[in-house]
Amino acid sequence: MELFGIAVTVLVLFVSFGFMVGVLFGFFGMGGSFLVTPALLVMGYPARVAVGSGMAFVFGTAVIATLKHHDLGQVDYKLGALMIVGTTVGIEVGRVSVFYLEEIGLAGGVIGVTYVFLLGAIGLFVTHTALKNDGDEGGGGGHHDPDAEIDPDAIPDVAKKIQSYRVPPMVTVAGGLQVSLWMILGVAFVTGLLSGFLGVGGGFIRMPAMFYLIGVPVPVAVGTDLFEIVISGGVGSFLYGMEGGVDLSIVAPLLAGSALGARIGSAATSIVDEGDIKIYFGLMLLGGSIAVAFQQTGDYLGIDILNTLGFALIMLSALLVSGAVIYSTVTAMRAEANGAATAAD
Repeated sequence: MELFGIAVTVLVLFVSFGFMVGVLFGFFGMGGSFLVTPALLVMGYPARVAVGSGMAFVFGTAVIATLKHHDLGQVDYKLGALMIVGTTVGIEVGRVSVFYLEEIGLAGGVIGVTYVFLLGAIGLFVTHTALKNDGDEGGGGGHHDPDAEIDPDAIPDVAKKIQSYRVPPMVTVAGGLQVSLWMILGVAFVTGLLSGFLGVGGGFIRMPAMFYLIGVPVPVAVGTDLFEIVISGGVGSFLYGMEGGVDLSIVAPLLAGSALGARIGSAATSIVDEGDIKIYFGLMLLGGSIAVAFQQTGDYLGIDILNTLGFALIMLSALLVSGAVIYSTVTAMRAEANGAATAAD
């Protein structure tokens, strides 16, 4: 009876955790490997099972979220395919770099420090920019057609600069933007390099890169990033599954929760103001940066409580941000409903 109670508790925990991660995944196009794998490791699962099961969960959640973004017209498949090419090459270069650092005994420290500073820098930049523009940059929520023209004022200055280098061949991407193919591949290569070097899915790098460097609207950047994760996650989970690294008793309840969460998060990108999306995203990364800093310090000094504290901080930031996403969505829907009722009167 006691074992049954423990099994039910674990099941509820996995379903609830899957729902929370699903909301973040659908809303930001990231959050899976960043949250799931560390959680499974802390729970005592072997590294291969934690990584493999986490990747299988990320793949399943990305499929659910991508389908919802597709329904909303928020996936640029041509851009996604081009990004996959550049990202794949970058990941391989990053992987080789990690092996070299392992040989000289510097991998753990260098990767940990890079992760902390990269998360913190991107988080600060995104939050600062979003607050400075007060949510005006990129417009509000709503249905985004990748083929619809976008307001030039909504494009970040860095992206305008990149678009000004008209090195043939030119490619038309979301919103009618024309960007050099080499610029797209260059951005994809750098994000892939960082992704392969840090051993993460890279959504927290690719999503802001597509917006700030290429100029793609935020909801389309999220949807396109998820499309890329479907491909990479599918290949990765298949390879881990062949080696027995995927535990379906973990993946199934996580996916049961994320099936609803991912659709809510994906739908929220068409309702919540883009400025809010960027602020939430930035705060999420800042929380992650501080959490990883705790974990790295704990590893270096041999203080286990700092590792536990870092993991708890990751969970807390994820819970707060996913709660904020749902709250903003409900608030926006109520405002729309009240506005419609007032107009009808």
